[in-house]
Amino acid sequence: MNLGESENILYSTQTVIKEALEKLGFGDDMFDLLKEPLRLFKVRIPVLMDNGKVHVFTGFRAQHNDAVGPTKGGVRFHPDVTEDEVKALSIWMSLKCGITDIPYGGGKGGIICDPRKMSFKELEKLSRGYVRAISQVVGPSKDIPAPDVMTNSQIMAWMLDEYSRIREFDSPGFITGKPLVLGGSHGRETATAKGVSIMIKEALIKKEIDILDAKVVIQGFGNAGSYLAKFMHEAGAKVVGISDVLGGLYDPNGLDIDFLIDRRDSFGTVTNLFKKTISNQELLEMDCDILVPAAIENQITVDNAEKIKASILVEAANGPTTLEATQILSDRGVLLIPDVLASAGGVIVSYFEWVQNNQGYYWSEEEVHEKLEKIMIRALNKIYQTHQTRGVNMRLAAYMVGVRKVAEAVKYRGWI
Repeated sequence: MNLGESENILYSTQTVIKEALEKLGFGDDMFDLLKEPLRLFKVRIPVLMDNGKVHVFTGFRAQHNDAVGPTKGGVRFHPDVTEDEVKALSIWMSLKCGITDIPYGGGKGGIICDPRKMSFKELEKLSRGYVRAISQVVGPSKDIPAPDVMTNSQIMAWMLDEYSRIREFDSPGFITGKPLVLGGSHGRETATAKGVSIMIKEALIKKEIDILDAKVVIQGFGNAGSYLAKFMHEAGAKVVGISDVLGGLYDPNGLDIDFLIDRRDSFGTVTNLFKKTISNQELLEMDCDILVPAAIENQITVDNAEKIKASILVEAANGPTTLEATQILSDRGVLLIPDVLASAGGVIVSYFEWVQNNQGYYWSEEEVHEKLEKIMIRALNKIYQTHQTRGVNMRLAAYMVGVRKVAEAVKYRGWI
């Protein structure tokens, strides 16, 4: 992702927020406050690499708005992390929390690095260095990090351990996405995919399609994409296409999902084992009922929106569909479940983990899934009703539902 695309993500997010606030009757002053994070931290992290040289990494932490409660959001390790991307993602987290009615504002973090080229020891040093750099501005009642792109429960464990050395008295709820033995929650690892699968099932009901007849294409085979493929396969749907960063696989008769999951590496790559592959863009245009972009931003644009054959589009990735493409799909009658709802499973179960840490009482996986399903279905119905009654597309409806809670909290506090 280059800088231009990152700027576009922030601009498009601000564009929809402005329209949502206008439709809700809020003025320009509210937009002026919510269009950017309240706080953005840029940190420098020196790490002694395995070759004996010190490399200084750049990291960010954005806190969009804490009027509702502490900010919450993942930390991504990626070579293309930018300041504007982190800003946009923190705004999306505020929207997700508003949509699902959980007491958080949005936060987000990122470090410019390529974990695929780093050793285990180097990743640990970087994780600990990031926590030391931001320790004064995070905490269980301030800002709660979590896993994101190319980070996992091990990285969260290192971050927890480093924070507990700095602030021993409030460390358990400082971070979510932890291993179970360190206070993690059942269902956290699969939360995003589980949430997407719940949305797919509800969308199929609205479109009157039997899940046993449904053909699914999933772009991206990382944590969310691979678990989603597994859930859809187990539910009886036919997963006809998947892809990773190297390319895609498509079989109209259905793919062997268990085989692919067994062969994927830790970064979600599996297509390198096959000779006959297609491009990611070709995959998006293949015949299917449900298309799930679960990879990166700006995958569905004005150039390919008319070629999408799916009748349901569920955004497991952040920002995979541009605003222009959203309108084209909406005009064509495609039911779009936007990212700020579809991928909210992660933050919902992170909230569950934080609650469990705070009360010292832990739930079963079944209980977690039951609570997750209830929250996501309620949120979808609220957005779908707004979409129908206000005559707006599903993305704008989701933004209207999500931004209302933040704006009302700001008003009650007397900030505006």
